[in-house]
Amino acid sequence: MLELALHILDIVENSVRAGATLVRILIRESRSKDLFLMRITDNGRGMTREEREKALDPFYTTKKVRRVGLGLPMLADAAERTGGRMTLRSRPNTGTVVSAAFGLTHIDRQPLGDIASTLIALIVGNPGSDFIYRHETDGRVYLLDTRDIKKALEDVPLSHPEVTGFLREHIAEGLTDIGAAA
Repeated sequence: MLELALHILDIVENSVRAGATLVRILIRESRSKDLFLMRITDNGRGMTREEREKALDPFYTTKKVRRVGLGLPMLADAAERTGGRMTLRSRPNTGTVVSAAFGLTHIDRQPLGDIASTLIALIVGNPGSDFIYRHETDGRVYLLDTRDIKKALEDVPLSHPEVTGFLREHIAEGLTDIGAAA
């Protein structure tokens, strides 16, 4: 995966497959600490210790369409190449937290990529789940919470073309306003 947004997409899709109805995505950038942190927290079914160990094995997957599960191992490698690391915490019936820290300015840090399209794909493709996206840049914050949007729209689905267009613009403007890194 060439962009961190694609790692986010992969992890969140796994969360939804694991029954998550609420997924929190946090991006924290700190120029003073040279840190780029991403954390995905879900309320899905969680994993046992054995399942966590298997999830970090690139030759294990629960998916039927491919034989390897490269998502978390590739994220761990991407973080380690920048002097950072990835952690996986999970408990059965509680949920899972995947965190990855990167050197913000490290030459090998993958770009965030098209996070707006990633968020739109997650929101439209998973109407039964809610998403909270929080992006912090040196104390400035952009927040998107689909629960609030659904409440404001009442019966209009988030997949409506005017809504997705609005969301795309809202995300792009919000990230520009806080000076988010690419």
